Amino acid sequence: MSYQHPVRPGRGHRPGRSDRSGHGDTSGRGDRPATRRRATANQGPGPYAGRALRHLSDYAWRLLVVAAAGYLILMVLGKFHLVTLAFFLALVITSVLRPLVDLLARRMPRSAAVLLGLVGAVLVIAGLLALIGETVAMEASSLGEEFTGGVDRLERFLAGNPFHVDPKVFDDLRGKVTTYVSEHRSTLISSALSGAGRVAEVATGAALALFTTVFMLHSGDRMWLWTSGQLPEGARDPYHRAGRTAWRTFAGYTRGIVIVAGTNAILVGIALFLLRVPLALPLTLLEFFASFIPLVGSPIAMAVASIVALASRGPVIALVVLALIVVIGQIEGHLLHPLVMSWAVNLHPVVVAASVLCGSIAAGVIGAVVAVPAVSVVWAVTRELRSGEEPTGAADRGAGQSS
Repeated sequence: MSYQHPVRPGRGHRPGRSDRSGHGDTSGRGDRPATRRRATANQGPGPYAGRALRHLSDYAWRLLVVAAAGYLILMVLGKFHLVTLAFFLALVITSVLRPLVDLLARRMPRSAAVLLGLVGAVLVIAGLLALIGETVAMEASSLGEEFTGGVDRLERFLAGNPFHVDPKVFDDLRGKVTTYVSEHRSTLISSALSGAGRVAEVATGAALALFTTVFMLHSGDRMWLWTSGQLPEGARDPYHRAGRTAWRTFAGYTRGIVIVAGTNAILVGIALFLLRVPLALPLTLLEFFASFIPLVGSPIAMAVASIVALASRGPVIALVVLALIVVIGQIEGHLLHPLVMSWAVNLHPVVVAASVLCGSIAAGVIGAVVAVPAVSVVWAVTRELRSGEEPTGAADRGAGQSS
């Protein structure tokens, strides 16, 4: 008689449950992992991907709103471009003359210091323009002969070794230039007259810039305090911090670029005088103003100087002037900018190049001049406001501790 162990209820083999080998009926609990996988696949992206998409969508619509606001601001500024340019010029003059006026105001009334600073600046600019006009008038008689002789030397140089350019090419080129001028004479005259008609607009803008500069130099602090007083109480501190940072960045950039441009002009002027290139003083002034356009302004001015040197002094002197582009570029990039522009926001050269290109596309030469200081101010203000914000986690912990 054999003893059989009784089978307890609920401990036997259940249908649908597979054994250790993996065989058996899968109609019960065995199909749950596959069901979970199908359910997860039907639910779409996981929690991390969902959070990433939500963050991207939040940033996307915020960027669209900021882009739309920026576009509207640019449209308004472009509509009133004369007022915008006058205000920008007033900011530039104020940032340059403010240290001098503050120094003079220690020894005389503020009004007298402002008047003396502005009169001195006007006299310096007028003296430079008068000196340039006198230089051009004195060299005008001999300049035509030098250019004619320079063109003849250039033709002989290109006709010889190793170029062997056919002299008929130069005759055809002169004929095309003469024909173009004769056929488009009326268009050129109308363009010159339309350009002369804008002298009134330029004079109006200059008067508005001078008028605004007087008030900025005399009572700029009171104007700022009055403007901040019109804001709500909670917005005044960020407004003050953003304003101080914006002005410090703009003034530092403007003073730095003036020093850099002046140094470049002095180096170019000395070289042109030593090489006896005609119109050395006007070309030096051109180098000064062209240096306000970063990266591309100075090489363009030096290219113009090399053309003048080629026509008047020959190809050897022109090559020497072209070599100055590399030398001055190295001095400016590795010495002047790191030393002089240290108080302004240091932007990457790629950002500077992109800013100059976008500004020139949007508003021509004026846009190329304004682009880099505008980007510097926006970036500095953004960093200042972000540095003053308290992290969300820290704010939550502080709220929890206070509660």
